[in-house]
Amino acid sequence: MAEVTRVPLQPIAKGSLMKFWLGVLVGALLAGAVAWFVTRPDTVSVTTLTAGEGPTPQEGDAVFVDYVGTLEDGTEFDRSPPMGEIPEQIRDLIPQGSYMELDGVVPGFREGLLQMQKGGTYRVEIPSEMAYGPNPPPGSPIPANADLTFEVTLHEFMTQEQLQARADQINAVMAEVMAAEGLQAPE
Repeated sequence: MAEVTRVPLQPIAKGSLMKFWLGVLVGALLAGAVAWFVTRPDTVSVTTLTAGEGPTPQEGDAVFVDYVGTLEDGTEFDRSPPMGEIPEQIRDLIPQGSYMELDGVVPGFREGLLQMQKGGTYRVEIPSEMAYGPNPPPGSPIPANADLTFEVTLHEFMTQEQLQARADQINAVMAEVMAAEGLQAPE
């Protein structure tokens, strides 16, 4: 019978086992980082349809916009309401469009508005993660995890201070109108 040559195992150098597990840990962290970058949420896409002019809104501003919101299949789920009848005396003081505060809209819509200029019309595509995600408003025609598209015209934007000054102007003009008509302003 032939004898098999035995090869003695070399002893493991001190600290090698620690280096092995450290390597496994680093590999797992790198794999996790790559997976995160590959699957991270999309970002908002803003396409200029008609260019605006001047600066863009800033955090905390109020905006006046006209918009139409649609789902991926083109179904319209929301539209800015038409402006009602505005008294002639204050018509120039009230901007066209629906009033919104940037802090009060979904993150993707806010991000899109922050990239717009006054007078411009834009297409804003918002991934589900930056819209309503799995929790759309109750009773809404928006399904869970729906990507949203808006066509938005930015008519005007102003800071909260400018908005308050404008409201004070409107109140003063309306008080004058009511006084001239012999009416008393509500308290």
